[in-house]
Amino acid sequence: MRERIVILLILTLATALFGEMKVNPFGSSFRFSLGSAVFFFGLIWFRTIPTVLTGLFTGLFILGFRVLIDIVMRETLWFDSLLSHLPAAFYYVTFALLVRILKIRSYMGVPIRAALFGAAIDFASNMVELLIRQLIGESLIITQEIVFMLLLFGILRSFCVVGLYNILMFQHMQALGEARRQELERLVMINASLYEEAFYLRKSMSHIEEITRKSYELYMRLMESEKVEPSTALYIAEHVHEVKKDSQRILAGLSELINQEQLDLRLPITELCGMVIRANEKYAELLGKSIQFQTVCDIDLSTRHVYALLSVLNNLVANAVEAIPSSGWIHLRAELAHGDIIFSITDSGPGIPEEDRDWVFQLGFTTKYDEHGNPSTGIGLTHAQEIVHSFKGRIVLTTDEYSRTQFQVKIPSYQLF
Repeated sequence: MRERIVILLILTLATALFGEMKVNPFGSSFRFSLGSAVFFFGLIWFRTIPTVLTGLFTGLFILGFRVLIDIVMRETLWFDSLLSHLPAAFYYVTFALLVRILKIRSYMGVPIRAALFGAAIDFASNMVELLIRQLIGESLIITQEIVFMLLLFGILRSFCVVGLYNILMFQHMQALGEARRQELERLVMINASLYEEAFYLRKSMSHIEEITRKSYELYMRLMESEKVEPSTALYIAEHVHEVKKDSQRILAGLSELINQEQLDLRLPITELCGMVIRANEKYAELLGKSIQFQTVCDIDLSTRHVYALLSVLNNLVANAVEAIPSSGWIHLRAELAHGDIIFSITDSGPGIPEEDRDWVFQLGFTTKYDEHGNPSTGIGLTHAQEIVHSFKGRIVLTTDEYSRTQFQVKIPSYQLF
């Protein structure tokens, strides 16, 4: 609303000022000026302002503006000046009314037709002004020469205005086209860079899986007091070093795509839950599973521990995605109760057998195997539990009111701020 008022005031003032650049061809106060051209351009360029109201406001403002100039210049009495300039107000009101009736803005894509309509509107508005002047007693006879001159000036002003409009629109479209071209090039470069980083990420994931397996085997052998060859530790160290180099390469590549200084590390809990859901929707799609995700978050709080919470929730929701055979649903709920933030993850999967529930948080325990029969590393839930414990919280395996398996994460709310 404020923007419309500002545009209306600027257009009215510009019309009044350019209206003083004039010629009086008929020996009366009737004038041809640049004001009508400015007014016409404003009506077709600024589509947000109300047309008829703009014409009424402009006509009244110009009437007062010209009367004020006459009074200041002491050229005539104010009442005589008012009668002299009153027909000009009718010109602008008629002009705006005809623009509204003919809907000339809709024809701007056809410049010739728009210019002809504009010329007709200009001519008709001038004729109304001349008729008003005759009614108030001005000795002005409308002749063929006057009609011809009105048509000529109407055509010249209208074609100039429509021409200027199309030049500016052409430049605007060129600027938009250039901006879109640059944006397309930027997106292509981003996709190319992401493809390259994804290659290194897949390589690192393969190394990490092998390192995790070897490390766990080394841990079990040490726990059983078996003799371990030094080459095993060297093998792990070499692969860790390789992962480190790949990670540095990935970080360097991604840093060019993301300005880390602009990232807000404090996120609302609702947005964080949304990120978890969106990420696992893509994961389910990657696995070829049809899973409906539901989220309920009644917490109007933010946290600065974004990465830690994402790690925990992503682990739990990803486990649910993997547990569902082919189709089902996953429900993520976040609520505030007794000073704790409680995250609950429930799914329609087969659940965890009763005899395994006491072991799910034990290091190395797993119920997941790949297509080749190799077991998972079994450290995901242990890792999630350690993160939750670092916030003085707890993660428990329980059941909902329908006896479905449910993981609950309870963290004191003050720990997350």
